[in-house]
Amino acid sequence: MNKTRLEAFSDGVFAIIITIMVLELKIPHGTSWEVIRPLLPKFFSYLLSFAFTAIYWGNHHHLLHTAQKVNAGVMWANAHLLFWLSLIPFATGWMGENEFERVTVATYGALLIICGIAYGLLTAAIRKTHKEETRLTKALSRGGLKAWISTMLYGASIPIALYVTPILAAALFVIVAVIWIVPSKAIEEALEHNEKGS
Repeated sequence: MNKTRLEAFSDGVFAIIITIMVLELKIPHGTSWEVIRPLLPKFFSYLLSFAFTAIYWGNHHHLLHTAQKVNAGVMWANAHLLFWLSLIPFATGWMGENEFERVTVATYGALLIICGIAYGLLTAAIRKTHKEETRLTKALSRGGLKAWISTMLYGASIPIALYVTPILAAALFVIVAVIWIVPSKAIEEALEHNEKGS
């Protein structure tokens, strides 16, 4: 399989994830604030998950560009990541429908941890496609600090949601989104360097 086919399949899954989430936003009957207000938790959970899905899509796009070939390890690691990401609409809907109740927010945090781990496994699989250390493999290693911080914040969000307040846990999710909103500049620079050198 070439990278183009893997990217096309992955892009399709990302598009479906976003489509499923937006379909959960039911059109209210009426135009007053009273009919809109109950939808705010659902809208905020959708906004949060849309941001995470877009961030994963952008970083996934950069990550696949670093693969020298697509082998079975990369395919299965990619499928593993997409499986967990495909559960985001369920967690989003559950959290929004129940107005950020403690267990739903903790579950959302746990899912984000698993998605982060899956992304790390895909990164590791892609690094193995390089037979030697290059600018790209070094660039792939530079995301370690952000990944560690994200995992710590996700991990903290679970007990905070369960025993303190779900709103603070949701604030931690927003912080992680801000950390990752810009894809790795190191990967972009390494890819540009490779294009100039070829």
